[in-house]
Amino acid sequence: MSGMSHESRELRAFAPALVLLAICALINYIDRGNLSIAAPLLKDELRISVTQLGILLSAFFWTYTAMQFVSGWMVDSFDANRVIAAGFLLWSLTTAATGLVRGFTMLLAMRLMLGVGETVMIPACSKILSFHLPEHHRGFANGVLQGAWSFGPAVGTLGAGLLMAKSGWRPVFIGIGLISLVWLPAWIKWMPSAGAMKRSIVVAPGFADILRQRSFWGVCAGHFSVNYLTYFMLTLLPLYLVRERHLSLQSMVKVASAYYMIEALSAVTTGWLRRAHTPTLVRKSAMASGQTIATIALVGCVLANSSWYLLCLAAIGVGSGAGRAGSLVFSQTLAGPHATGKWTGLQNGFANLSGVVAPALTGFLVDRTGKFLVSLAITAAVLVAVGLSWVFVVGSVEQVNWKSDQRSATVAAFSF
Repeated sequence: MSGMSHESRELRAFAPALVLLAICALINYIDRGNLSIAAPLLKDELRISVTQLGILLSAFFWTYTAMQFVSGWMVDSFDANRVIAAGFLLWSLTTAATGLVRGFTMLLAMRLMLGVGETVMIPACSKILSFHLPEHHRGFANGVLQGAWSFGPAVGTLGAGLLMAKSGWRPVFIGIGLISLVWLPAWIKWMPSAGAMKRSIVVAPGFADILRQRSFWGVCAGHFSVNYLTYFMLTLLPLYLVRERHLSLQSMVKVASAYYMIEALSAVTTGWLRRAHTPTLVRKSAMASGQTIATIALVGCVLANSSWYLLCLAAIGVGSGAGRAGSLVFSQTLAGPHATGKWTGLQNGFANLSGVVAPALTGFLVDRTGKFLVSLAITAAVLVAVGLSWVFVVGSVEQVNWKSDQRSATVAAFSF
C-alpha cells in the first residue's frame, strides 16, 4: 500500500508539468495545422496551385524530419526542460511572423523554420516522461499528450477557422503566435526538476546500438503508417471537405473540428485503458485494431455518398486516435530513460517522412485527377501494408538490455 501511495504522490507532483506539456502539445499542433485551415483562403489570395499548396504543407516536414535526429541527441545531452522551451520560443515567433509574409517563397521559408522549432517537442516530452513517471503511468500520460496533439487541430480548426472566416488569416497567425508566449514563464516556474536526469547520467547507448534493434525498425514502420494517416487528415481534410464535399468554410470548420475532437477522445481513452494490462498484448492489439478500423473507414469514405461519409470520418478518427496513443510509449519502454531521446528522435524522424510524402503527393494527384479518390486509396494501402509491423516485427514491449547488447557488439568487434 505504501508503494501505491508513493506512486500516487509522484503522479500528483508531476501533474502541473504534465498539464503544461499537454498545453505545449496543443499549441504545437494548432500552429502546424493553421496553414491547412487557411489553405482555401491562401490559394485564392496568393494565386497558388494545389501542387504548390501541397509543397507548402510538405515543407514543414522537410526540416521537422531532418532535425529529429539532432533534437534526439540534444535532449539526451542537455536539459530537456530548456531544450523544449527554446524550441517553443522559436516556433511561436515563427507563427507570428507568418502572418506578415507575402508570396510563396517567404511562406515556404516560414514553414521550414516552423519545422525546426517544433522538432524538439516529441523527443523532449518522451525524455521527461521516461524519467519522471513509472511504466504503468506512462500509457495514461502519453494518452493525455496524444489527446492534446489531436485537440490542437480541433481547437485550431474551430477557433482559428471561424476567426479566419471573419477577419482573414493574417491576424490569426500573428495573434496565436504572440499569445502562445505566455506558456514560457509558466513552464519555467513549474517544469520538473532536472536533478534526476543529471544524477542518472550513465554511458548511454549510441545511435548504432539503437539501429541494430529489430523492434526499432518495426516501431518506425508502424509509426510511419500512423503518421501518414494523421498528416493526410491534418493537412488536407479542410481542402477535401471544401473541394470534394462542397462545404462552405463555416461548415468545413465544424466538420473538421468534430473529426479532430473524436480523434483526441479516442487517444485519451486508449491511453487510459492501457493502464490495467500488460504492455505487449494491449499495446500491439490497440495499434492493430485502431489501424484496421481506420482502413475500413477510409474505404467507406471513398464509396460513401453525402449522407454517409460523415460517419466514415468519425470512424477514421476513432481508429487514428487509438493508433496514435501508443506509438511513443513503445519508444519510452523499449529504449529506457537513458536512450529515450535518441530513440524517439530517430523513430520520429523516420516516421515523419510520411509528412514529407503525403501532402505533396496528394496535392500532385488532386491536380492531375481532380479528386481525392487515389489519395484516399493510397492512405488505406499504407495502413495495411506497413501497419502490420506492429504485430509481426516489434518484439516484446520491454526495455532493451543495452548492457548485454553493447557487450555483444564489443565481443563481435574483437573477434575479427
